[in-house]
Amino acid sequence: MIHVSALTIAAGREAHLRNVVAGFQAQHHKPSELIIGVMQDADYTDLPRTDFPIRQIRVSAPELPLSAARNAVADAATGDMLAFVDVDCIPAPDFINGYLDRMADRRGLFMGEVMYLPQGGTDGGLDFDRFADIAVKHSDRQGPPASGVAACADYRCFWSLNFAMWRQDWLDGPRFDESFSGYGGEDTDFGRAWSDGGAPIWWIAGGRVYHQYHPHCMPPVHHLHSVLRNTEIFARKWGHRTMEHWLYAFQLMGLIRNAPEGLQLLREPGPTEFALCEQQGHMPYANSRRVIDHLHRLAEDDRMTTERVAREQSALLMPAAE
Repeated sequence: MIHVSALTIAAGREAHLRNVVAGFQAQHHKPSELIIGVMQDADYTDLPRTDFPIRQIRVSAPELPLSAARNAVADAATGDMLAFVDVDCIPAPDFINGYLDRMADRRGLFMGEVMYLPQGGTDGGLDFDRFADIAVKHSDRQGPPASGVAACADYRCFWSLNFAMWRQDWLDGPRFDESFSGYGGEDTDFGRAWSDGGAPIWWIAGGRVYHQYHPHCMPPVHHLHSVLRNTEIFARKWGHRTMEHWLYAFQLMGLIRNAPEGLQLLREPGPTEFALCEQQGHMPYANSRRVIDHLHRLAEDDRMTTERVAREQSALLMPAAE
């Protein structure tokens, strides 16, 4: 039997975490352990009872230590396979089996399916048949194949929300770079490191999780400072910035400027920007493209073709010319 370590990281989100634990308890192939990277000062209590042990590892820092927490839970894992989910993602009952079926005889990073639940989607408890009926796909995310496995040719698509790998590949491969702190960029950096190292990245049909509704801003104006810091860390490491779609939205909002000496913060986001970017109750997920399109309409600029947007976003990958 293949032993699987289920891994998640969390700060707050107690109700979400209880649903994640219950989702792993509902697995057809149960994990051998669940390890939680606790990014707060106290362990979680009142978690559901499970047939497998739960370990909590405290990883604290002034800002969310996402990289350090993922490294900590992966290092502590004892299973043959490591299955990572974010704390807002409930694994479907065939989540683990879906990964195991697709990962046989392959190595690399594997990304499963993510479906988004509407507000109130979990109010009646874990009803996976209902989840399948009401959940939707993200309109701007590349999806998995209809069946089997498909190679992901662009490391920028790597998504730490829901992925798995063999433990030996974790031991042999790159780690999450802990110079990234707070929100943004650490998973793109991880995907780049894996891709440059020659390890494949895969999409799989299966390995489904249901993303639990929670109000969120996209683009993440509430994490403006860490996004600006982390994109420059990425640039020093790889020669160009990342998260350019968020940077473009920040620029359209008048929050930042791309100067020859680097990104300049012009002002802090205010109520207008938060109201624009906040996920509303009728939205299963927040969407940066919605905000960018709205800002174009406000500017009465109907010339913003997909190609022009891509070109203007790409200009933010490097400092502006003198």
